[in-house]
Amino acid sequence: MDMNAYLSMFIDESNDHLQSLNENLLRLENEPEDLSIVQVIFRSAHTLKGMSATMGFEDLASLTHEMENVLDLVRNSKLKMDNFIFDTLFKGLDALESMVQDIVGGGTGKADVTAIVQALQSIVKGDYSKPAESAGAAGNTAAGGGSGGLDEFQTSIMQQSMESGHNVYHIQVTVREDCVLKAARAYMVFDVLERGGEVIKSEPSVEQLEQEKFDREFIVFYISQLSAEELQTQIQTVSEIESASVTLLDAESLSLLAKPSLPASPQPQEIEASAEAVGQVAAARSQSAATAAPAAVSRTIRVDIDRLDTLMNLFSELLIDRVRLEQLAGEIRRNDLIETVEHMARVSGDLQNIVLKLRMVPVDSVFNRFPRMVRDLAKSLDKKIDLVIAGAETELDRTVIDEIGDPLVHLIRNSLDHGIEQVADRTAAGKPETGTVHLRAYHSGNHVFIEIEDDGKGINRDTVLKIAIKNGVIAPEQADSMSDEEVYMLLFAAGFSTADKISDISGRGVGLDVVKSKISSLGGHVSVTSTLGKGTRFSIQLPLTLSIISAMLIKLGSEKYAVPLSSIVETAIIKRESIRNIHGNRMIEFRGAIIPILSLSRILESPDFSEDQEEESEVVIIRKGEKWAAVIVDDFIGQSEIVLKSLGNYLTGIEAVSGATILGDGQVALIIDPNALIK
Repeated sequence: MDMNAYLSMFIDESNDHLQSLNENLLRLENEPEDLSIVQVIFRSAHTLKGMSATMGFEDLASLTHEMENVLDLVRNSKLKMDNFIFDTLFKGLDALESMVQDIVGGGTGKADVTAIVQALQSIVKGDYSKPAESAGAAGNTAAGGGSGGLDEFQTSIMQQSMESGHNVYHIQVTVREDCVLKAARAYMVFDVLERGGEVIKSEPSVEQLEQEKFDREFIVFYISQLSAEELQTQIQTVSEIESASVTLLDAESLSLLAKPSLPASPQPQEIEASAEAVGQVAAARSQSAATAAPAAVSRTIRVDIDRLDTLMNLFSELLIDRVRLEQLAGEIRRNDLIETVEHMARVSGDLQNIVLKLRMVPVDSVFNRFPRMVRDLAKSLDKKIDLVIAGAETELDRTVIDEIGDPLVHLIRNSLDHGIEQVADRTAAGKPETGTVHLRAYHSGNHVFIEIEDDGKGINRDTVLKIAIKNGVIAPEQADSMSDEEVYMLLFAAGFSTADKISDISGRGVGLDVVKSKISSLGGHVSVTSTLGKGTRFSIQLPLTLSIISAMLIKLGSEKYAVPLSSIVETAIIKRESIRNIHGNRMIEFRGAIIPILSLSRILESPDFSEDQEEESEVVIIRKGEKWAAVIVDDFIGQSEIVLKSLGNYLTGIEAVSGATILGDGQVALIIDPNALIK
């Protein structure tokens, strides 16, 4: 059998399963007791393994098989999820994604995943050290319980810490003989240690210390940048501590303390029985849920995007002919022709909606990759960060969806890395420990807006100007006359941050010129607002790039123009005396509010229409978000479905014009961009 014929299908379905695995593992990390999520993850892994084996990608199949073994134990309540298992499974997913990308690039999908496979096998055998449960503020960093030396996992962490320049300590703490609350004193020692480093292991274990199952001494293995003297002083500030012996370890002494990997301590008989009972109950529930709500059968097919482009172009031509037929039927005035054309209009209208929906994809397909990215980056930066996603159901054209992912990745990484402060800095500034990044999408007129907003430290205007002048982006005399928005847009200048890496203005600017050029190539633009100490918001405006839109046709002298109907609030007629001049700007009162009035003939420099000769003027009220404006036009022609055509490479950057359309009589009408008018 020629497997190449199925390769495209394998790649598409593998990416779907990997995305599902990522999303559901993140869900499981928040709800580790929910076995129904484990069932979904297991099914995805099982399917991916079967597909990979069938296609002959053995490395993919074998790694997925090892992950499946771990998940099988979890779903049968024989294994409890912990941080080490989650991290190992996520590493496995990253390796699987790399293999699939290698296959996409024409490779064999082979990779050296020995370390991940060994870690997964050690989990199945119980041959690894489980992170200890929380002991108040101390427990979440204390890994491992029991005594008798360090296991391989703990030794590896400490060796890596030594190589990166951290100090590794063996600390022996003795409480006074007359101490009444030994567990409380141990807790206070852990609390002190956590402020300056990370506890790797304690002897006795955290659970035993909590239950006061120790005499007077306990030992802690600890990683920190502090000196031994500083540590000793800090520990002895805790009351009722008799002594604290702090010993700096080197590689040789660490190897002596290491022990061979041993199976995890067997659980007491009653705990095993309890786990079995929980497993039976969970299995019964999942079986009953499966009976009550069988899984929906997939009724989708995959279609090449080029075929959709061809379909859209053909329908565009059909629409132009339909409008021409409607004009001819109106002129000839034959009832049977009019009825036929009206029926054709209704059918083609339904067909138009279907064709448009075929190309539209929710931005969720881009947004769903970011929760995993935020989780991993927050861990590596040692920050607490929440990602809040809104408007993921907002739809965009497929061609825009395919291109917008990389700019969003760059902006979100920028907010996490340089916008959100460290926990200590946020606390000092009176902010919550956990920073928040909002990722939202919404429609406004014929555009989609995507915003990335963080509650970090914001952008320092003065520092931006200083570096912009230093790098020759602007001249010193320009600085004083620039608004805040203009200053922030300097971050997108190509030469803004090439000389020095910016750190004191949130590191923004590194590579943002690439983001701007990508968004501009999609016909959109990006803006920045920021408040020092409170946060920054990047706003990206993108065209829907719909080939067919509803529009209001208008006249300016002998020229015809189209205004997208989605941006129009209403049409009206105003008298010349109702126009007021406020601070040099023409305004009118509309629905209890004062809004600006714009002359389309002046903006477009229309030669044969002058509104000054008119006592009354027709206006179109347009809206962008919360901003409104009135646009003076010559006359209204009526509502129509129009085909959006590009102006080509030679007519780019025309103010207030987003494209053109061919009308039923063969004339070309320019399409007005209401968002540009309000801006």
